[in-house]
Order: sequence, then structure tokens, then C-alpha cells
Amino acid sequence: MKYLGVDFGTKRIGIAISDEDGQFAFPWGIIDADAQSVAVLVTLVHQEHIEGIVIGESLASNGEPNTLVQLAIRFKEKLSLNTTVPVYFEREGFSTVEAHRYQVKKGSRDDSAAAIILQRFLDKQPK
Repeated sequence: MKYLGVDFGTKRIGIAISDEDGQFAFPWGIIDADAQSVAVLVTLVHQEHIEGIVIGESLASNGEPNTLVQLAIRFKEKLSLNTTVPVYFEREGFSTVEAHRYQVKKGSRDDSAAAIILQRFLDKQPK
């Protein structure tokens, strides 16, 4: 199964895509978080034959919802209404910090964070 990973933010959305077997996640790119972002992701789902979407669940370090969680829930609902593939949440805790640590190139690390979120999800799936 091929999955799409999403690091949701209010300005940018990091995107990652898995390989065909759903084993490994790879950074894909970054899109603007705007009125077109759901349509862009739905198009990507069709173009890449995605079978599931994984969005980073934004929780504080103590496990409580943070200020971004309600926006992420609404975003997940919009995606679910506009595509037929299942949409999952995966905890994103410290994914951006981890992306900063491992990324070689300078610039935004949102797509690398999306790959980390997606890889966490993939690692939990039965093989």
C-alpha cells in the first residue's frame, strides 16, 4: 500500500510519500496551507495511487491537545470528505526537531517532518 504523509501547519504543509510496498517514507515537497491545499492533496492522491493518508497529530509533550490540534482535525475532516481513501492521525511529537537533526540541505524541513511522521505510522503496520 502506498501512503501520503502530511505535516500540517498553518502556513506550510509538508508532504511525504511512501514506496509502493508501504515500507519507507520519502520527503516529497511542501505546499502552501491555503484554500487550495485539500484540492492539491486530493489530486496527488489520484496521481500517485495513494491508498491512505497519515496526518501528524499535534499534541503537547504531555499528551494534551495543543493550539493546532483543532485545525488539524478540521483539515482531516475536509480531506475525508474529498477523497475515498482512509485518513489517519499519527503522533508527530518532535518530528520537526528530528527533521532538523537529520536534514542536510538548508531551508524548510516540513517535508522531512512529514516523512518522519509517515515512517512512524508505517513501522506500526503489519508486514
